[in-house]
Parts: sequence; C-alpha cells; structure tokens
Amino acid sequence: MTIRFRIPALAAVAAASALLLTACSTAATQSTATKAGDPDPGTGHLHGLGVDPADGTLYAAGHLGVFRLSPTGAVRVAGRYQDTMGFTVAGPRTFLASGHPSPTDPTATSPHLGLIRSTDAGQTWTTVSAGGEADFHSLQQAGQILYGLDSQTSQIWASKDAGATWERRARIPGGDLAAHAGAPQEVWATTRDGLLHSTDGGATFESVPGAPALAAVERPAPDQLIALAADGKVVTSGDGTSWTEFGRLPGGAQPAVLTAASPTHLLAADTNDAVYESKDGGRTWTTVHRPGHTNTGH
Repeated sequence: MTIRFRIPALAAVAAASALLLTACSTAATQSTATKAGDPDPGTGHLHGLGVDPADGTLYAAGHLGVFRLSPTGAVRVAGRYQDTMGFTVAGPRTFLASGHPSPTDPTATSPHLGLIRSTDAGQTWTTVSAGGEADFHSLQQAGQILYGLDSQTSQIWASKDAGATWERRARIPGGDLAAHAGAPQEVWATTRDGLLHSTDGGATFESVPGAPALAAVERPAPDQLIALAADGKVVTSGDGTSWTEFGRLPGGAQPAVLTAASPTHLLAADTNDAVYESKDGGRTWTTVHRPGHTNTGH
C-alpha cells in the first residue's frame, strides 16, 4: 500500500510527532544532573507508562530515565538517565525498552540501545538485540509475537523469539502500535496519515475509514480499541470504523501517551508530562504525577 501524507488534516498529531522525533533523535541533547547537589532535572518528556503486576507499582519512562510513581513524587530508578523509548511492561518486574544511553554513560558504544530488557524492575538492563541499529519508539507484545516500530527506518519489526531475531515488515509513518495476544496478527498504528490496520502481522497496512485523529491507541481486548483523540477525548471502538466518546483527560490536557493495563485500568500522560490514572476505562481520571515532583532514588 502506498501511503500519502495528509498532514493538514492531522496537524495536532503531526506536530506532536515531529516534536518527539526531534527531541529524541539523539541522546546528545539530554540534560542531566551530573554534579553532586544539582537539582534533579525530572523525567523529561514522557514516552511510556506501565503497571508492574508484581506489586501494582506505576512506572513512567521518559527522556531522562525510568521512574516509580508514588504519592510523594517520581523516584528515579537506579539513578539512570537513559532516554527510555518504547517502554513496555512484559511481566512481573520484567520491562522492555529501547532508546538512547545517557551521554555520561562510560559503557555506551552507540546512540541507539536496540531492544533492552530488565528483569528486576528497571534496576539493570541487558541488550537483547539490534544494539547500535534500532531505536524502537513503540514496542507491543501480542502473545508470542513482539512488534517494534523502528524510528530509524519507519519500519515494523516482528519477532517470534522474544526479540532475539527479527523480521522487517512494512514501513509506516508511525506512530503508536497496538495489538493483543487474542488476535496477534492484527496490528493497529496511529500515524500522521490517520489510523492504519494490518491483518497479516504488519506486512501490509490499510487506512481505517472514519477513524478520528488519534494521539495514542491500545488494544486491551481482542474486540476493543481504546484511544486518546488529539483533543484529549477518550474514545472506544470495536473495529476502528465507528468510535464512541467515553471520557476526557482532565483540564484540557493534550495527550501524549496511553497505556491500558486492562480494559478498565488506564494510564495517560500529556504533553506537559503530567500522568493520569483511570480505573473505569477512561470515564474519570485522577492525577498521579505532575512535573516538578521528582525525587532521587534507587
């Protein structure tokens, strides 16, 4: 399928995507607190959210590290400042991610982390594959298939062995990916050209007629899509062609990130890096983090 960009129709989504791509294209632009006594610079803009099923802890991954979210603020995990992209909770205390190392990391050999995995809730990370090659801005586990969207090539990667090896599939102007273990060959993608849908594991995509401009999308059940529209509305759909407004982020927030821990338990972040939580499928939200409330921690 040839995809023609219709940027004016989705200006809000395109502008947000451009900002993220520009800001996260290299780790060299990071600003970190490297001197004793310097104030913690905070999360940086947020790329991912998740809930650890081991203990229910909320996590946020951003331009300046991975953070545990608590009532007293965001606590930096392991004092690490890596630019953490594609953050995904894959199981109890098990995280997947990509992105860029901290510019002060003496072990860094490339600006691109490839696929990395942590089995101790972000305390340590190991490279799984594609180090120095891929920068996955979105990672999505769908049963035995792991999908990644590589920002370097705008290409869908798919792995059937937990990311050890990959097949390169379609190129899309994405965006955020959504998939579910109950229908692992179906992949949904938000793009500046609108919502796309694949039924062959990301080998080809078709445009979804009637879909609103979406900032982020999740597939918490095989027959359910939950998304954040560009204006902050929470919308739901079964097949992507018709959508129902279900709620809205508080205070006119402009959406950046959406994660569905379940069909009813949602996390969202806005473009100002505030984090919100819903336990009723997006109908109502509470604020769980605001910028400026960051603590150093381990």
